[in-house]
Amino acid sequence: MTKKSPVLFQLGHKVGISASPDQAVLERVPKPHPEHDYLVRLTCPEFTSLCPITGQPDFAHIVIDYVPNKWLVESKSLKLYLQSFRNHGAFHEDCTVEIGDRLLSQLAPKWIRVSGYWYPRGGIPIDVFFQKGKLPSNVYVPDTGVKPYAGRCG
Repeated sequence: MTKKSPVLFQLGHKVGISASPDQAVLERVPKPHPEHDYLVRLTCPEFTSLCPITGQPDFAHIVIDYVPNKWLVESKSLKLYLQSFRNHGAFHEDCTVEIGDRLLSQLAPKWIRVSGYWYPRGGIPIDVFFQKGKLPSNVYVPDTGVKPYAGRCG
């Protein structure tokens, strides 16, 4: 018995970056090994968006951890979704929570955490953490490995 592959419209095709996160398409694939709970980590160390007031670029290191229920996010569609923030004006908190909400609605994971480590503007780094669901007790979640901002001393 062979598994039927999901229909994916972006993987294997040339696809441009959407004008906004609302227009970006997130695709999903069935979770392999549904009998097991496990952590999936996706990292975007070069996330960019725009300040909604000044239009200046903002930069972040985003770490997405989730325990899938029935679905995994397809990684190319996630990459294109995250790139759609490049010309999108939103505060750090809005971007981080929007990513978490979108993945939550698309995947319905058992547990999700989005960690946004934002680089300083105006001398203040802002780190934003979004978390929903119940982490299964048998799932190991390693440290994100992102050090708190230490300026030139770190």
